[in-house]
Amino acid sequence: MATALSPEEVNARLAALPHWHHHPPYITRTFRFARYPQAVAFAVEVALHAERVDHHPELVIGYATVEVRYWSHDAGGLTARDFESAHALDAR
Repeated sequence: MATALSPEEVNARLAALPHWHHHPPYITRTFRFARYPQAVAFAVEVALHAERVDHHPELVIGYATVEVRYWSHDAGGLTARDFESAHALDAR
């Protein structure tokens, strides 16, 4: 099981992710698209990535947005895996 990061570690890692926000217990980012089909296609892309790395975010799909929320339930907080996954989405 992964270990939850301290508040200082969370803030340091978040500084490297300018589009992500800390809304405890999550780190979140809202991705915006032209229309619903693009938003759903992105959500599927996120789901496939989550399956590959075995780390699943919460997804909130709107008409032209997808909010991605990471936190590690098993650790009871944010872990390195959450930030690694956020970086992977930003790099896509």
